[in-house]
Amino acid sequence: MSSISFDDLKSIMSRCTGELDGRELTEADLATSFTEIGYDSLAVLEIASQIQREYDLQIPDEAIEEMDSPKAVIDYVNASLAAV
Repeated sequence: MSSISFDDLKSIMSRCTGELDGRELTEADLATSFTEIGYDSLAVLEIASQIQREYDLQIPDEAIEEMDSPKAVIDYVNASLAAV
């Protein structure tokens, strides 16, 4: 896969953590912090490890710590995939 889309990320997030109180994640949530959406740091780690497996990427811990929103994850992953 050469890029990750919002729908790809949403699917990964759903598999990692299940639905959030029945709330559907939308593109309006892209810039919203994970904590505001309801994801804790452990959930973000799980999302990052799933992305690493599916996209064959290595994501350093420092980068994961800076992934504070869905948009930050998409931007990081797409930049990393483009550099490969």
